[in-house]
Amino acid sequence: MLATDLAAIIAAFAIAYFARVHFDARPFYFAPDIWEFIGIIAMLLPIWVFILFICGVYNRSVYVYRPKIYGRMVVVSTLAVMCVISAGFLIEEPIFPSRIVVLYALAFCFLLLIIEREAIRFIRKILLNNGRLMLNTIVVGNDLNTAVLIQQLRDNPNFGYRVVGVVANNQYIPKHARDKKFQSLGKALKAVQADVIIQTDDANVDEVYSVSVDNHVNYAFIPSQEVLLSHAGAMQVVGTQPMISVRTTPLVGWARLIKRICDIVLGGIFLAIALPFIFIIAVFSKISDPRGKVFYAEKRLTRFGKKRKIYKFRTHKSKYSGLTPEQAFTKMGRPELIKIYRDNGDKLDNDPRVTKLGKILRATSLDELPQLWNVVHGDISLVGPRALQPGELEKYPNRNLILSAKSGLTGLAQVSGRRDISFEERRSLDIYYIQNWSLGMDAQIILRTILMVLLRRGAK
Repeated sequence: MLATDLAAIIAAFAIAYFARVHFDARPFYFAPDIWEFIGIIAMLLPIWVFILFICGVYNRSVYVYRPKIYGRMVVVSTLAVMCVISAGFLIEEPIFPSRIVVLYALAFCFLLLIIEREAIRFIRKILLNNGRLMLNTIVVGNDLNTAVLIQQLRDNPNFGYRVVGVVANNQYIPKHARDKKFQSLGKALKAVQADVIIQTDDANVDEVYSVSVDNHVNYAFIPSQEVLLSHAGAMQVVGTQPMISVRTTPLVGWARLIKRICDIVLGGIFLAIALPFIFIIAVFSKISDPRGKVFYAEKRLTRFGKKRKIYKFRTHKSKYSGLTPEQAFTKMGRPELIKIYRDNGDKLDNDPRVTKLGKILRATSLDELPQLWNVVHGDISLVGPRALQPGELEKYPNRNLILSAKSGLTGLAQVSGRRDISFEERRSLDIYYIQNWSLGMDAQIILRTILMVLLRRGAK
């Protein structure tokens, strides 16, 4: 939608210009080249992107309803054209050959945006009717709503849901869907590839939700009247059924795209600034230990449990590099340090594994500078849960909840005490971040991280 929206906007201004210059006999101030005019408008497209976003025209609760989207597009067209006019005052040469072009552009923007949206709606409907773009859905629950929902999803493919599994008793399943019945949700998830689980009763809600999180499947439920009166999720209506969609994290759709753009832009800027320091540290590292490796790569867990090589400056002595704390302390003949290390929150004063240069790098957090490459490359994000080793989450009950978002170079846990708080406290902060993410929170964490690095607080 964003791509076609921007194309419609450029086309609207081009048509407005062409109509004024070629079909209006009244004189105008000047006649710039049409391609020059379109180029100026294209440079101002970020204004439109910002306004389209803040007006919510990509929210499902808006774009699927014509009255809402028509009203929002009036606001978008008016605000954006006003912003373009304001931008014209900052440019030395005027943008519009006459004032009437502004009114033409306003009218054509609204008209083309609506036509484009209707075209997308029409194409989407055709694709859905042909079984494309459908969300594979498992319906769970012994409730009359189960049969109603399954029937409505079958009769209305334009809702975008395809029932591929049902976990319910036979009396709640329409005859045509009984071949999709499974004895348990676990068996259903193993047998079919699901995108969403919809629960129609309130039995074992926590368990069903946990299973959806563990399998990285979206979860929604048809609420009872009591739940409906006090819901906290995103509300939508499927057929005649009110449904609350519960997301593990706000980091989906637009939010995920914007966060990735911020990672590329800010990560690239920070990496460019850090390159001279990275080079100097690499030289000192090689001088202090000519045979040792400068960088250390370790596989860490990130979004959906994927393993990625995370780069850091090597701070351990070569003979202990790559070993777990248990292996390293046993190798040096001091196994008693294992318990001290773990009981102390995975830290050890005067850690014998760490080199002299490594102590400086850790104290200043400079050992993590190479991870800026991981950020730009997309392995991790600037801000997110800490990238953990696979073994650190094996017995943690909320493992998959933490892994529902991309790991970060820094995070809420790091700026809230870093290693001065326990493992459980750090993971609780990670979960809070995942469930309450916002751009404002990211900005605050980045600023606090910079201050902590400059003041040398929290690093070990």
